[in-house]
Amino acid sequence: MAANAQSLNTSSRRPRVPVAWLLIVLVVILVGLSYAWQWDARGLLWLREQTASTAERKASVWLPDYHVVIDGKPLAGLEKDEASDLSYDAASKTLYSVMGKNAFLAELSLTGDVLRKIPLMGWSNPEGVAVLGNGLIAIVDERQHLMTIVTVTPETKTLNIADFPKYDLGPSVDQNKAFEGVAWDPRNQQILLGEERPPALFSWKADGSAVLKGDKQKLSSDNLIMRNLSALHADQKSGHLLALSAESHLLLELDEKGNEVSFMSLVRGLNGFAHTIPRAEGVTMGEDGTIYLVSEPNLFYSLKKQ
Repeated sequence: MAANAQSLNTSSRRPRVPVAWLLIVLVVILVGLSYAWQWDARGLLWLREQTASTAERKASVWLPDYHVVIDGKPLAGLEKDEASDLSYDAASKTLYSVMGKNAFLAELSLTGDVLRKIPLMGWSNPEGVAVLGNGLIAIVDERQHLMTIVTVTPETKTLNIADFPKYDLGPSVDQNKAFEGVAWDPRNQQILLGEERPPALFSWKADGSAVLKGDKQKLSSDNLIMRNLSALHADQKSGHLLALSAESHLLLELDEKGNEVSFMSLVRGLNGFAHTIPRAEGVTMGEDGTIYLVSEPNLFYSLKKQ
């Protein structure tokens, strides 16, 4: 009995954590998450979306209206290659994707079937791809800080970086998180480039050939409410830009002035996603408005407006 009483007395003397301290810890955690995921910025954008007029929605891509059609289909045979970007080819009605781990260019069907694999000789870490048209494709190597414009035909079996014009993208704030996004914008005759971290946008004048004009120019990136920038797509119908972030699980629409228009959270339960996209690395759109996404290591998605 004495031992039990002593145990009870000892237990009663154990220090208790004040409720106020628990609330402080909870607030700190929530503030940290809000900063990391930029929930405050998304919340304000969501509120703006609710007041957008029908005309404004029709004049934009308007991401909230999209719903998953193909949800995380594995790209057969690419499990160990890390799909890093995606671009639509209007001429062939197919998609091109680059593999960042084992360097090659893959041509895909619009339903995510692998049609062919083209080895990339001389590339270290291809992370971005953009179809320019007329068989020209821009490939960005993040590790080498290079953009190469290659020519691809139905007969192409392999590509060697030494055979094509190359453009030095210059140093980045974080050399290990350098240029990763690239998109062709024929409407404004320019190639758009994106640095991964801190997220930043650049343009480089071009005419759709393998020859670029002048130097790249820095664009306003103030409204890139994301932790990192993975990929870009320039929509020709609206003139708007889609920016993808793997770490923020976010697809963001920006207008011609760089203002936020709409967004899509790439997480389970929203827009029809059965699971959160693990690491979204590539985005593009087809002529009919279908959005295509790829995620590391080898997952394929397509979304259409409801």
